[in-house]
Amino acid sequence: MRIGHGFDVHRFGPGDHVMLGGVRIAHSAGLIAHSDGDVVLHALCDALLGACALGDIGRHFPDTDPRWRGVDSRQLLGHCYALVREQGLQLANADITVLAEAPRLARHAPAMVANIAADLDCLESQINLKATTTEKLGFVGREEGIATHAVVLLERIS
Repeated sequence: MRIGHGFDVHRFGPGDHVMLGGVRIAHSAGLIAHSDGDVVLHALCDALLGACALGDIGRHFPDTDPRWRGVDSRQLLGHCYALVREQGLQLANADITVLAEAPRLARHAPAMVANIAADLDCLESQINLKATTTEKLGFVGREEGIATHAVVLLERIS
């Protein structure tokens, strides 16, 4: 078994939506990023790569490479999971925590879980996604951006 942890953060900027877990969510701002800024999937990518000792998302998809400008982060997740599978591993479970004051995410969580489960070829019951605020503390509390932590457990393919 292998365990990986990932973390990602993006600052709010111009826009009318955020992408989280592959779901477009209306919001008064967007997230500034080279790709679509999906902090949920970016943290998950880093957790998967970390569990396999394959570096981080910046190593695989550098923001200096124009191929990744505006890319759908589900493509990044698919690539990272293919690397996991090449090592003879599969997802046992993932636990994801989104830190955001806004937008509210509870009603979007089922769609995010469905997307992630589809992309990682697993059951929705293997994906746990929760959201919390920081009680108005720090950059998240001041609504300057969104952060996400992700932890994955990988197991050998039987």
